[in-house]
Amino acid sequence: MIASPKTIHPNLYKIDRNLNALVQKIELLNYINPTNIEQEKRNFFSSKYNVAPNFKYRRIDFDAHKLQQHLFSQDIDSINDEESRTFFREVIYDYSSLIQCIETIGQGNKFYYNALKAFGTPTDKDVENAKFILHFTDDEHDSEMLPMYNADEAAAYFREFVKRYDFELNIKFSNKISAAAMVQNNTKTLILKKNHRYSSNQLKVLANHEIGVHLVTTFNGINQPLKIFYNGFPKNVETQEGLAVFSEYMSNCLTLHRLKELAYRVIVADSLRRGFNFCDTFDLLHNQYKLNREEAYNISLRAHRGGGFTKDYTYLTGLKKVYDRYHNGKNLNNLLSGKVSLDYVHIVTKWQEQELAEENRYSNLAFNSNENKNEKLDFILKNLK
Repeated sequence: MIASPKTIHPNLYKIDRNLNALVQKIELLNYINPTNIEQEKRNFFSSKYNVAPNFKYRRIDFDAHKLQQHLFSQDIDSINDEESRTFFREVIYDYSSLIQCIETIGQGNKFYYNALKAFGTPTDKDVENAKFILHFTDDEHDSEMLPMYNADEAAAYFREFVKRYDFELNIKFSNKISAAAMVQNNTKTLILKKNHRYSSNQLKVLANHEIGVHLVTTFNGINQPLKIFYNGFPKNVETQEGLAVFSEYMSNCLTLHRLKELAYRVIVADSLRRGFNFCDTFDLLHNQYKLNREEAYNISLRAHRGGGFTKDYTYLTGLKKVYDRYHNGKNLNNLLSGKVSLDYVHIVTKWQEQELAEENRYSNLAFNSNENKNEKLDFILKNLK
């Protein structure tokens, strides 16, 4: 009789199961978005940009200290395979960092230092890359860029788009998110900003970004024997956001305007390191870089929520890594097998060989062929350092 992977690796499965039970509440995006975004925006604009927003946050609904204790009580040394043992040790450190982020949201530098530990900060090279992108002249705006569609019309578009995939799409509306749309992993839901107007281009961007990658990796992760694929590998944000923006590129809806938005996020994350407050950051974007006040506010909000959230610089660094991987002829499939990170893609291959991981049930259809027609984007992405 052939032994099953669960029989051969009982402790690995046990710890994976234990972690799955523990980490269900650790979804940072559930807590980091202020509950009073629109009200504080009105107050900020009426103050002539001089009074920083006073953001309020959802209260955490778990005992952070007890959760940390349970995480570190896992018997990682009982995993026989050294590589898997090291991996799960990193998983625990990573989730511990996220818990520390969640429990210090709204506490200024306390949160910022925890965010640094979890996500890092842009390097000088990252900032140079961002400034390189900003030197290019914007493409002409066409009708595809005009904000025309309300949230209900956007929802109808996404329901039509998801028909090419074999999974159900849950959609909710909210004004308590900082993006136009986001995927909530633990409820497998696409959340749309209720009062946002969407352009035709933005609908394509969000469909290929949120559904084509974030929901595809959510559902692929659910179908894996090990729950860590669904809950998330250590430091997976850069890879997953890189894949999502690369999906925009492959489906020919990534624009220079969008790439510049990602560059501004790098500049703004770097401004946190230099001690900028919300008003300073807004002034940098609105007066120095000449962004309109809505764009300047939204990018400033994303960076200053919680007390200083550096995550957003990873969209550009992740895009460059995924772009280079694709153009070097390397396969992207294993990166879509769940919330996987490039640093640990080798362990996916190993687990597949050991029958601890399965082939993907879903693929991103945009990755089947490169539809990008914008040569300027290719020139920029190839020349990022």
